[in-house]
Amino acid sequence: MKQSIYNTVEEKAQVITDLSDKIWGFAELSMEEFQSTAAYIEVMKNEGFEVQENLCGIKTAFSGRYGSGKPVIGILGEFDALSGLSQVAGATERQWLCEGESGHGCGHNLLGAASLGAAIAIKNEIEKGNLGGTVVFYGCPGEEGCAGKAFMARDGMFRDLDAALCWHPGDVNEVTTGSNAASLQFEYTFKGVTAHAAGDPQNGRSALDAAELMNVGVNFLREHMPKKCCLHYSFLDAGGVSPNVVQPTAKMMYMVRGENVTEAKKLLARVHKVAQGAALMTETEVSWKQIDGTASTLSNHVLEQAIYKNLCETPLPQYTAEEENFAAAIKATFVTEQLPSDGAQLNWQVKQAVAELSKNGTVPLNNFVVPYAPSDYFSQGSTDVGDVSWITPTAQFTAATWASGNPGHSWQNVAMGKSSVAHKGVLFAAKVLAATAADLMTQPEILEQAKAEFAVSAAAGYDCPIGAEVKAPHTDE
Repeated sequence: MKQSIYNTVEEKAQVITDLSDKIWGFAELSMEEFQSTAAYIEVMKNEGFEVQENLCGIKTAFSGRYGSGKPVIGILGEFDALSGLSQVAGATERQWLCEGESGHGCGHNLLGAASLGAAIAIKNEIEKGNLGGTVVFYGCPGEEGCAGKAFMARDGMFRDLDAALCWHPGDVNEVTTGSNAASLQFEYTFKGVTAHAAGDPQNGRSALDAAELMNVGVNFLREHMPKKCCLHYSFLDAGGVSPNVVQPTAKMMYMVRGENVTEAKKLLARVHKVAQGAALMTETEVSWKQIDGTASTLSNHVLEQAIYKNLCETPLPQYTAEEENFAAAIKATFVTEQLPSDGAQLNWQVKQAVAELSKNGTVPLNNFVVPYAPSDYFSQGSTDVGDVSWITPTAQFTAATWASGNPGHSWQNVAMGKSSVAHKGVLFAAKVLAATAADLMTQPEILEQAKAEFAVSAAAGYDCPIGAEVKAPHTDE
């Protein structure tokens, strides 16, 4: 059956890579992926999936389902881009495709295409009578800026799944283990009183002063928060460009991260107090509203081991001299002394194994599987896959689609996003996902063990980081 799955992916290779390249070209930002959504839906309907659109009222959230009964295996897909990362495909230097526009610096064009390719392979095996159960591909919008999966999870999605699988483009082939931080994103608005900054300053109340004081207060707060917490902010509105006018408005975005939702909420309460203090000092008014949030990620070592087995069994991509030269030229545009992946920081033995396999990071493409070591490794980054992991057993992996050491969210990733290297990684990822899903459908003991582990790790229950009053962008009323 595994060979049949591999064959299906190869037979559908043009469909999968064409879809990936289309999404690369659309490069739509979070929750605005309307062309991408239409492209996915067209492919799913052509492949015979039962399609549901506007999931949870979100116009760019959708699913494709095939089969019946248990088990129900979900495969997660993403397809949003990043602002300011437009880049000419195949170029080995920074070169705008369309200046100021967006690009797929996190490889989500690849992510969603491979996930759908895996769902197609499983659908075909169900159709042949080789597998029993249901496969569901989820089109999940807004991972980069709006936490689409968290909104979907809050509104009841994923609860019928027996397990969920996901992957992410990267520079090595490895199982993702450990946890990620929870995050809460809030918008703070200060309102003051405008006045002539020289002629009438006593009657002005500067919203910009309040915002700056809030930032100062939060920066002092950094010394007095748990080590696994962190804070980030940006200005959305500085009140205008005229220095001789007291700024009547100021608006900022804050992201508050913690080890879990509970810790993030505790830190958020302190940030709120700092904002109130800044408003008090400047005699301005402050209000805030939540934009989104994500939960921490729960590892499931049983599912991780199932993925690792298939990472090792699935034939790895073989690269041509031309592909290696291209990757080497990309690699020459940045300097790194890191190991190929943050995930390789699990323990000293794994570090050494990865360093040896990758010749200390000097090779242009990493054509090996990182040894799996279950870990409590904690990343301060956040992902809305975490919200799914609190609802059903979930696991994910990375597959090599970029040059060794490629920086995250970079033009280098965009440049490689339509390359044959990326295409080979997409097909490899689709095979691994589908093969793992097939194991879950044919070996019920794996799911039983995964669910037993999940019952312990998720015993506290899902604490949704997004308030019930918060609406996702482009949500139907």
